[in-house]
Amino acid sequence: MSNTSIQQLDDVVIKFAGDSGDGMQLTGTQFSNNTALIGNDLSTFPDFPAEIRAPQGTLAGVSGFQLHFSSNRIFTPGDACDVLVAMNAAALKANLKGLKKGGIIIANTDGFDAKNLRLANYPEGVNPLEDGSLANYQLHVMDVTKMTREALKETSLGMKEKDRAKNMFVLGFLYWLYDRSMESTEAFLQEKFGKKPEILDSNLKVLRAGYNFADTVEAFTTRYRVEKARMEPGTYRSITGNTALAYGLVAASQKANLPIFLGTYPITPASDILHELSRFKNFGIRTFQAEDEIAGITSAIGASYGGHMGITTTSGPGMALKGEAMGLAVMLEIPLLIVDIQRGGPSTGLPTKTEQSDLLQAYYGRNGECPMPIISASTPADCFSAIYEAFRISVQHMTPVIFLSDGYIANGAEPWRFPKSADLPAIEVKFKKQLEEGEEHFLPYHRDENLVRPWAVPGTPGLEHRIGGLEKQNITGNVSYDPENHQLMVKIRQEKVDKIADHIPPQKIEVGPEKGKVLVLGWGSTFGAIKSAVLDLLAEGHQVAHAHIRHMRPFPKNLGEILHSYDKVLIPEINNGQLIKIIRDQYLIDAQGYHKIMGVPITKGELITRIKEML
Repeated sequence: MSNTSIQQLDDVVIKFAGDSGDGMQLTGTQFSNNTALIGNDLSTFPDFPAEIRAPQGTLAGVSGFQLHFSSNRIFTPGDACDVLVAMNAAALKANLKGLKKGGIIIANTDGFDAKNLRLANYPEGVNPLEDGSLANYQLHVMDVTKMTREALKETSLGMKEKDRAKNMFVLGFLYWLYDRSMESTEAFLQEKFGKKPEILDSNLKVLRAGYNFADTVEAFTTRYRVEKARMEPGTYRSITGNTALAYGLVAASQKANLPIFLGTYPITPASDILHELSRFKNFGIRTFQAEDEIAGITSAIGASYGGHMGITTTSGPGMALKGEAMGLAVMLEIPLLIVDIQRGGPSTGLPTKTEQSDLLQAYYGRNGECPMPIISASTPADCFSAIYEAFRISVQHMTPVIFLSDGYIANGAEPWRFPKSADLPAIEVKFKKQLEEGEEHFLPYHRDENLVRPWAVPGTPGLEHRIGGLEKQNITGNVSYDPENHQLMVKIRQEKVDKIADHIPPQKIEVGPEKGKVLVLGWGSTFGAIKSAVLDLLAEGHQVAHAHIRHMRPFPKNLGEILHSYDKVLIPEINNGQLIKIIRDQYLIDAQGYHKIMGVPITKGELITRIKEML
């Protein structure tokens, strides 16, 4: 349209919502990838329905994808949306509360017929698109389904196949609205459907039809543009947490010259790690989809004993099943990574919803005294360096390590700057190759100054030794039931983990003064909300700071000093209070908590309100 104007915006939050079959995840991902190519900073939050096949049109079946993009640095997918795309009545009802007053609603009228309204539990005869209840919003209605079918009327595709392309109509419409090129999605479609010409052609037609409709309709006289963000120079891509985690494992394997074996059982939201790592056979990555969780971890233990880096991935329910085998790895003192992508619990719980549910399980959820180091990632991009660090600790200290992420981090995306291999820390692997001069027998539990035992690959002449879950005699590794020896070994295993604190960086303050009124202490996926809230409060002149813990066990040696430098400590968590219990126990401070257990992230606005109550 010749009379449209361009309005510059600093940031925008869009929520795509519809049925699981409406392609909202793909639409959001494509818009996100386009956003990354433009150079905006971005943060995403895919919100999957908990039921695999929820009835179409119901509230339980709504699938959403929230995208926040900006010309400035951002750290969250946004507290509230500027734009809500509602493909049906249930999508509108489930997400309207998250739309800003005055925000834009783009509604597919075909999804608001009598059947869809009934399935979404609207009262008989009530249609929110017609009753004036949306007067506080900018409502734009269009029959996306009808226009998609019209664009494909000359194809031989059936009605169902035509309707599957309607998400492309919405995507094209939004590309026009936000002054975007369609080239990235056109290239994606060419790659995905290049061998299916009719499917490719139909998706391209509908994508362009949506763009052209927006360009000709009179409803919009303004287009919006968000300029590039000022980012550190480098090569970037949009990356999810699970993908970054997989890349971090590959990088660590190459840096350490140590092959990886992944033994795992598929479980939401960890399965993507298996899918991703299986693509890297050329880097010596071996993946094994086991018949159950126990087989997954025990196969990984066997690989580690054999001189590989054993890894197993899971979520909370799988962690419970792996408990005895984790104890075996602690007893054997071999490298092993247990990757826990947390989700709502207990039991099956909320498989597709996020929760920081397993910190206490990671600390204490095994029989006997069974200490293990714990590393936690804070953002999708941080998964790369955090898992790299977990790999380093596991190999260099001959210990299994638990790595904690969650569904929000795993499925969310943000820009990630490709690192240079030369900039990655070295990972030294030491295998014992032979008996040293003066050694008559191999002593598998003869330790160095860090209490680390030697790693001997089976079959190495002269280094034969026994392993197993029965208590080991100190130094020799023979089976021992001696009570004094058992106490000694329990103490040694704990001290070995504690000494790792000598080899990790000190805790830092993310933002804010080194002393002050309130310290907001976080871990995991609360990072973005905490940092955003603290930055806003600092701009208002408040004495507040933010520290975020990566090394969850052992803690950095200076953490206690930091905690005692503030009048009050607030610990926000997406659980009922887990880190707060550990902090109170170890540092004897009266930390206060903010706990949200709704399957969604904590928001910046919630934290600002809570922090101000403490100032």
